[in-house]
Order: sequence, then C-alpha cells, then structure tokens
Amino acid sequence: MTADVLAAIPSEPSAAARRFDTPVHPLARWLFILVVALGFGYAVGSVILDVQQVGEQMASGVFLFLALALVIALGFEFVNGFHDTANAVATVIYTNSMPAHFAVVWSGFFNFLGVMLSSGAVAYSIVTLLPVNLILNVGSGAGFAMIFALLLAAVLWNLATWYVGLPNSSSHTLIGSVLGVGLANQLINSASGGAAGVDWSQATKVLSGLLMAPVIGFCAAALLLVVLRLVTRNPRLMRSPEGDAPPPRGIRALLIFTCTAVSFSHGSNDGQKGMGLIMLILIGCAPTAYALNRTLPASETPAFVASADAAAGVLRRHGAVAMPVDTARGTLTRALERRATTTPAAYGAMVSVSGEVARQVAAYGAFSRVPAAAAPNIRNDMYLVLEATRAIAKEPSAHLDDAELATLQAYRGRLERGTRYIPLWVKVAVALALGLGTMVGWKRIVVTVGEKIGKQHMTYGMGASAELVAAGTILAADRFGLPVSTTHILSSGVAGASVASGHGLQRRTIVQLAAAWIMTLPVAMALSGTLYWLLLTLVRAGGF
Repeated sequence: MTADVLAAIPSEPSAAARRFDTPVHPLARWLFILVVALGFGYAVGSVILDVQQVGEQMASGVFLFLALALVIALGFEFVNGFHDTANAVATVIYTNSMPAHFAVVWSGFFNFLGVMLSSGAVAYSIVTLLPVNLILNVGSGAGFAMIFALLLAAVLWNLATWYVGLPNSSSHTLIGSVLGVGLANQLINSASGGAAGVDWSQATKVLSGLLMAPVIGFCAAALLLVVLRLVTRNPRLMRSPEGDAPPPRGIRALLIFTCTAVSFSHGSNDGQKGMGLIMLILIGCAPTAYALNRTLPASETPAFVASADAAAGVLRRHGAVAMPVDTARGTLTRALERRATTTPAAYGAMVSVSGEVARQVAAYGAFSRVPAAAAPNIRNDMYLVLEATRAIAKEPSAHLDDAELATLQAYRGRLERGTRYIPLWVKVAVALALGLGTMVGWKRIVVTVGEKIGKQHMTYGMGASAELVAAGTILAADRFGLPVSTTHILSSGVAGASVASGHGLQRRTIVQLAAAWIMTLPVAMALSGTLYWLLLTLVRAGGF
C-alpha cells in the first residue's frame, strides 16, 4: 500500500469500518463455494451440450483451452464485482441504512438481476474496437493471444488498484486493454504490409462516455443535492448519522432504493462487457455452435434475403463495381483496415460478399440449418458486411439520403441478429461471477468512498444524490449501448455532493483518484500490448 494511501487512513476506524470485521458464518462460505462450483459446472455442461447438438467434435486440448479462457473471462467479471460494486454499497453502509454484510449480498443479488435482464447492446460495443483481422481469425493463435492479453491486463490492473483501495474503473481498464492490443497488432504487422489497428471513430464514441463520466457525476450530484435541499426542506436529509442509529424510515427507503438502482444498472452495463469477450472465446473454440445465431426461425430468412437485396441496390446506385466473391473478401477486409469503405471497389466488394451470404442462407433455408463446415465462413462474411455497413453509414462522403441510410440500417440490424447474440447460459455465468464478486473484497473500496473523499462524514442527502445520478446515467448509457464507468460517476458524485454540502474534499484522495483516472488507459494499453507481444511470440514459436 502506498504512503499516501496509508496517510489518508484514519488512526481510529469509524463505526462502519469496525462493523466490516464481523465474522462470516462458515455455512455462508460453503454455500458460496457451492454456488461457484455449480455455476462453472453449468457453463461447462452448456458448452458440451451446444457442441453436441450441432454435431461438432471438440478435441480435449481445445476444450481445456476453452475452460481456461472462460475461467479468466469470468475472473474478470468477479474482480469487477468486488472492485466496482463496492461503490454502490458504500453509501448505505456509511449512512447506517443497511448492515455491511447484508448490503453486499443485497447488491450482489441486484447485480445478478441487472445482468440477466440486460439488452446485450453494450456487449459488442467494446468488441468492435478490436482489429478486423483478429476478429476474423479469432480461433487462430493470434486471436487467442489477443483475448488472453487483454483479459489478463484488465484483471492485473484492477487487482493492483483494489489493493491500494482506489476506486478505479473496470470499463476504463478493459477499453485500455483492447486499445493496447489493437495498437500492438498494428505495430507488429507494420513491416509486413500493415494490419488493422484501432477503429478510432468507434474508440472516440466509447471513450467520450468514460471521459465525461467524472464531470457528469460531480456536477449532477452537486446540483441534485441543492435541489433536494430546496424542494424537501427536510433538515434531517442533510445530517450525518448519529452513531449506529439508522436514518428515518423515508430517508432509509430512499437510500436503499438508490443502492438497488446502482447495483442493478451496474450489472446491466458492466456485465455485458464480459459477455462480448466470452462470445469471442466461444466463436474461436467452437465456431460451429456459436458463430451464427441458430435460434432465429426459418421465417426470418426471406426478410433477410430481401434486406440484403435492397442494400445491394443502394450500393449499385452509388457506383459499386462488380467483382468475384473471392476477390471481394480481400478487398472488403483491406477497405475496413484502411477505413476506406466509400469507394466503388469497396461498394462492389460488399455487394458481392453480401450476395454470397444471402444466396447461402436462402439455399439452407435458415441459420439453424447451416452445416458445420460452412458456419465459420458465413459468419466472417456477415461480419465484414456488417462492419462495412456501419462504416458507410457514418461517412458523409457516402452521400446517402435518409431512405438509403434506413435501408442500410435495416440490413445491419438483421446481420446483427444473425451474429451478435448472447446464449442464456453465458448471461447466467456472468451474472453469477459479478454477483458473487460483489460479496468478496469490497472493504478497501468502500472505506475509500465512505471516508476519504469528503472531509466530513457522509450525510443522507449526499449518499442519495450520488447514487441517483450514477443509476440514471448508467441506465441512459445502457439504452444507447455505451459502456460507462460506475466508479467514475459515483466517486465523482460523492465529491460533488461533498462540495455542494460545504464539507470540502480530502486533497490526497482526490489526487489519487485523478491519477488513477489518468493512468488507467496508458497503463492498461502498455500492459495488454506487451502481453500480446509476448503471447504472440510464444504462439509463433510453438507453430500454432
């Protein structure tokens, strides 16, 4: 632990901190272990069943590799649980609204529900930052090096910041890890003609939410506290707890509601990031079972083919050049790597690849009937067309009118339904990892949020304001498919509420929070890029 953090810890622990040391019943530990074992067994059993249903044979080595990758991916969500969700319970613990151990179980349960009821829109927003060539070859040695590098980097940085009690953002860390792999991939392959790196247009969209989170949390929480003071005119809302006494009934209900809302919204947003990565792992290890959404009914096929034909018509009107499908795949891949998707050649390549996908899907009659040998290639073709459609729609140089954009958007939606889906067991596994993680290792972050941001004890109004802002912001971001940081929003919300209440801030902690916020991206990028280079070197040396 750093000297600054040690200096910021009070010499005498608060009443809330002392209650953290309440011993856990041995039965709870055994129940925890049982749930972990059952959850992982359910995930492994679901993979075996899915693979058997499509007739795919998975070698024992590949299966063990898949199990290891799932352990690391779910480990990321587990660490995310006790790292990020500690923010949600800090306010109810330090206002005596809930006992500490009950609060973390309560929060874990609503994190679980948040994951289970999530839309899945955020799951692939981070995945789209990854290089095109690695996504297309995710089952190769380089693809697995990418996945392990970014997951290990994210877990290591999260554990490091947790150890010193800093509320760092898991979203920030994961995105930095993804960007690091992308840049490393571009640098490693630059000598051999280059390769796709980072899609900075998508990265800018994702990073904008993370960069604005502290500002939104600080300003909105401060404003909300002022509004609460003016509207409610209840002096008790602006008081600190007296000893171990719980707050008045109405205020207590408000604080429990805000804790519940933050926990649920955290699960709905953060849980999806792990889902997207797990789907990449599954596509790489068992492409026949997971490359395509085989749950789509056959009745969807005619509409899919019609939408592909309509999109091709739009591109032909804008000068698409006809070319063979084998040539088209390479042309479209290079166009995506170079961010040059609005040329006649790129349009022609997209028409050719899209036409081949529509022809095959129509011939088989449904995605569920696509044979094992054809599934990975069809999925890659659909991914190329999907990403090209997304890139074209964002380019003003495409000169598309509203009707043409709507046609491409409709086709993109059908491509997404065919390739971007989350099986139920993946949701359950991630929900368990995030929910159970909430119940472990939460004390360090809780003490930082509850005692080391403001100069005085947290009041009821401060806790409610910070959590209402965090829950509302996260749910709004979830609606638009944007990953945001629960940690940044809530910790900055506590800071804003402290300033609005006139309590002031502890300089050491604010400097440390700002340093963690600034350092996370470059550190995670450097760590994941280095790990990717090391793992890729090992893969190539082993001939994989």
